[in-house]
Amino acid sequence: MADHVTADRRSYIMSMVRQKDTKPELALRRALHRLGYRFRLHRRDLPGSPDIVFPSRKKVVFVHGCFWHGHGCKWGQLPKSRPEYWKPKIETNRERDKRASTELLEAGWEPLVVWQCELRDLEGAVGRVEAFLRS
Repeated sequence: MADHVTADRRSYIMSMVRQKDTKPELALRRALHRLGYRFRLHRRDLPGSPDIVFPSRKKVVFVHGCFWHGHGCKWGQLPKSRPEYWKPKIETNRERDKRASTELLEAGWEPLVVWQCELRDLEGAVGRVEAFLRS
């Protein structure tokens, strides 16, 4: 199946995909802040540069996009076009995520992954993060 946009347009679209301050991440941050939680963002000195960092609790939260990090939900499915390109790319992201989590655990930090699809039920996702922070 051929792409329905030009190569230049596809390049532009892909360049607009954000790495931080994504809509799901902002929604979770706003909800946590409203509940009184204070945190740091994107600490580059920590493995994987976590999205939300709670330094006093030594806990971090990653907000992963289902597609880019290979979640098993319907939004995390590989495209049917160019699987030879997408499969290794997503696998590399998953390996990097595992490596970052392992390094964080070894450094005494506790990681939590919140998937983009989980944020469709924001209250449930926030409840999960709250339980993680209390544990």
